[in-house]
Amino acid sequence: MQLKYTALPKAILLLEDGKVFAGKAAGKIGTTSGEICFNTGMSGYQEIFTDPSYFGQIIVMTNPHIGNYGIENSEVESDSIKIAGMICKKFNNGFSRPRAQKSLQAYFEESNVVSICDIDTRALVRYIRDKGAMNCIISSDVSDIEVLKAQLEKVPKMEGLELSSKVTCKEAYHLGDEKAKYRVAVMDYGAKKNILRCLIERGCYLKVFPMKTGLKEVMEFKPDGVMLSNGPGDPGAMPTESQVVKEIVNTGKPVFGICLGHQLLAQSQGISTYKMHAGHRGINHPVKNIISGKSEITSQNHGFTVSEKEITAHANIEITHVNLNDKTIEGIRLKDKKVFSVQYHPEANPGPYDARYLFDEFVENMRVSKN
Repeated sequence: MQLKYTALPKAILLLEDGKVFAGKAAGKIGTTSGEICFNTGMSGYQEIFTDPSYFGQIIVMTNPHIGNYGIENSEVESDSIKIAGMICKKFNNGFSRPRAQKSLQAYFEESNVVSICDIDTRALVRYIRDKGAMNCIISSDVSDIEVLKAQLEKVPKMEGLELSSKVTCKEAYHLGDEKAKYRVAVMDYGAKKNILRCLIERGCYLKVFPMKTGLKEVMEFKPDGVMLSNGPGDPGAMPTESQVVKEIVNTGKPVFGICLGHQLLAQSQGISTYKMHAGHRGINHPVKNIISGKSEITSQNHGFTVSEKEITAHANIEITHVNLNDKTIEGIRLKDKKVFSVQYHPEANPGPYDARYLFDEFVENMRVSKN
């Protein structure tokens, strides 16, 4: 499709601390707000926009061109766009990929996503890295800064905010072959579709449960293992879910946690979590596997992490993975059970694939437990 260039209306990006960036409107004309964060990935914008872990956040895309390969309906991680808004440098109204079904502009308009482009994203990211995560507001229909400041003051902080209930499934459902070798209960805190695909590809029959599901209902499925999914918001605002995870761990079933699931597992063992300065979001984060000594390039999306000091002092928890950029904890396992978790995303689409082996380890834990 030939790229189209048209004059775009003016738009404003206002940060919580009063910093203003002027740009052009992209997507739907309107106003949106949320926590600002940035992703350093060079590709995979559609997977990012549909990742439930981004619910309530406005994402800065550091790749200079966004929308150039359009939208392909199968490349989604959930049933809809989950970001609150998007910020980029160059926004492509058209697309060049033959098998794409529509432009990003059409996709955003259909989904009511307000965005802003023609922003110096390099300067913006450097500013966020210095000042830390904060709320922001984008508007292409309101130009009065004082009005926008008043609206922004009403936006809740991410710290202390429970958001998984906004993206979890409403009712339990099944996926895969009922005659598959392994039965896996998936606790859906905002599960990405590719987590489910990775399990099904390895011979698992799934039952996906809403986040509020109790232990009794989960165990009635007779699972061979339990997956704790990713999801948005502050894990510290989910004490009920942490308690259920503790009960699941105490059954002795193999458990695998990813991202928010990793944080809830840590909390279930008495480990606290905390808000990071700017978080980790991208597809190029180096992580060292302490057990094997190998390093892997990983996809990440989180603004909270677990306490290294408390984990180090815990007699029954072993650190398995460490971030090579800032030394934060990226993986743990329990010494007395087949229970482990990672902070990053081994199911990453479009990649990298370095950490897919973790799904194989989970399946192997189920095999050993069944025998």
